[in-house]
Amino acid sequence: MLVAVDHVQLAAPTGSEDALRAYYTDVLGMTEIPKPPVLAARGGCWFGAGLVQLHLGIDRDFLPAKKAHPGLRVTGIEAYAARLEERGAKVVWDDNLPGHLRFYSEDPVGNRLEFLEPVT
Repeated sequence: MLVAVDHVQLAAPTGSEDALRAYYTDVLGMTEIPKPPVLAARGGCWFGAGLVQLHLGIDRDFLPAKKAHPGLRVTGIEAYAARLEERGAKVVWDDNLPGHLRFYSEDPVGNRLEFLEPVT
């Protein structure tokens, strides 16, 4: 029986860790999670915020995920979108999901990210 999503893994190109750290910590406000040493040797980095974990793994044949994406639930979505824009991230609003406010953005290597908040 499934009980939860433990994490979402996204791919990234070799040598992108510094750009990923800057984006996921400074722009999104996540905290870097130390990888176990055996996994750290592969490169990449992990980030968390509350119960959410995103793992960025190095892929030598990297192509950014333009359609596939994690859907990240936020509170105060307008202020969160403004935070991203103030830090140089592009925000694209989408009103096609009834009952939700949502926007898309991309990380520095081009992976698509969805941010959404239910409308109460």
